[in-house]
Amino acid sequence: MAAEGLPIENACRVVGVSVSGYYSWLDRPPSAKAIRHAWLTELIVKIHADSKAAYGARRVYAELTLGHGITVGHEAVAMLMRRAGLQGLSGRPRYRKVPNMPTASDLVDRNFSRSEPDRLWVTDITEHPTRKGKVYCAVVLDVYSRRAVGWSIDSRPAATLVTSALGMAIDNRQPVDGETIIHSDHGTQFTSWAFTQRAIDSGLLPSMGSIGDCYDNAVIESFWSRMQVELLDTRRWKTRVELANAIFEYLEIWHNRQRRHSALAMMTPVEFEARQQETTAA
Repeated sequence: MAAEGLPIENACRVVGVSVSGYYSWLDRPPSAKAIRHAWLTELIVKIHADSKAAYGARRVYAELTLGHGITVGHEAVAMLMRRAGLQGLSGRPRYRKVPNMPTASDLVDRNFSRSEPDRLWVTDITEHPTRKGKVYCAVVLDVYSRRAVGWSIDSRPAATLVTSALGMAIDNRQPVDGETIIHSDHGTQFTSWAFTQRAIDSGLLPSMGSIGDCYDNAVIESFWSRMQVELLDTRRWKTRVELANAIFEYLEIWHNRQRRHSALAMMTPVEFEARQQETTAA
């Protein structure tokens, strides 16, 4: 404030120090810490400039410690960069969806009835906590038989979660090019390049319901409700591995091979498909 022309007495009164204390501080030589910070800041500015302003605090810290052999804390580097007004370049700009603008047409229109296998697949993600963290599960269902034809389990809800589930469904069923719809919501995993490209490259037809309407993916929502009651909420899960194993058994053994479904005349998905195949062959 004094440097900006405010009288010394007024400036000292505002900040709560004495005039004599101010002049004593003014005549005092800089501390060792201040000198070190000034030296580090000068070096940080050079490293940042040499990186063409690409380096953030993490890489500047690495260059100081690994490249120059300087002992310094990461937080100190971040603080000095903030004071100097320096920051690194962020990652590639992310694609931002326009609110309420669909990224794929709705090819289902809530009609989940199919008379042949692999004509309509629905997919979604659910999550459930354990004492060691959350478990995320993506499932692909064939609405014809309600069979879980693909699934994936992970500790993160990344695009790889849904892409892996879709890949398993494709490998298991080998759908005919241009005849299978893959229907999902507008979650970032399903609008990702990896998932969309995997579907298109395999000849699938991407479809998405309206935004924020659970009825547009009612079959998979109903599946999650049953799984929540029959498995997820039956106990407190200790570890991710414990829950992941239980989900595997539920999908492959219980749901697909043992659970009788009212929509399938009380047959299991595997039994229903086998019966229909026999009828078609006869």
